[in-house]
Amino acid sequence: MSRIGKQPITLPSKVQVTIDGAKVSVKGPKGELSRELPTEVSVSQEGDTLTVSRENDSRVCRQMHGLSRTLVSNMVEGVSKGFQRQLKLQGVGYRAQLKGRDLVLNVGYSHPVEIAPPEGIQFAIEEKGVAIVISGYDKEMVGNTAARIRAVRPPEPYKGKGIRYDNEIVRRKAGKAGKGGKK
Repeated sequence: MSRIGKQPITLPSKVQVTIDGAKVSVKGPKGELSRELPTEVSVSQEGDTLTVSRENDSRVCRQMHGLSRTLVSNMVEGVSKGFQRQLKLQGVGYRAQLKGRDLVLNVGYSHPVEIAPPEGIQFAIEEKGVAIVISGYDKEMVGNTAARIRAVRPPEPYKGKGIRYDNEIVRRKAGKAGKGGKK
């Protein structure tokens, strides 16, 4: 039995779940999410707990069991608490600012880069324009948006300049070896 898949999901108050065959819809204070789950697994609700079960012990069913439980759990957590990713800008003159809902990045290009947030995503700027907080109720959308922003200027290994995740460690490389002149 899958260690992750067999754990029940506890529903917080103010969260409603609708199960229609393979489609699971979760509604809470932050928003509403729905997802079509694989046919190998089924979701059942008993009071304020959700249980994900599989139909047999085939390899595909075992793979989908833990995945489906995690997806439903992320939906429940997203509509009740929400998710956040934080990015840091590192480099001389690199900064971010908000223009309405859009994010404007000055990261060393000849022009500022504007990024419009997808539906359900909010941007916030902290620490004098060098920290970006992406928040929303869909974990997949928050992660994809953060990856899209990071791809504008990924951190480079020589000086470490670029946009990086808050907890990301960039391994630095040594520069050119022959800096001294001829003797």
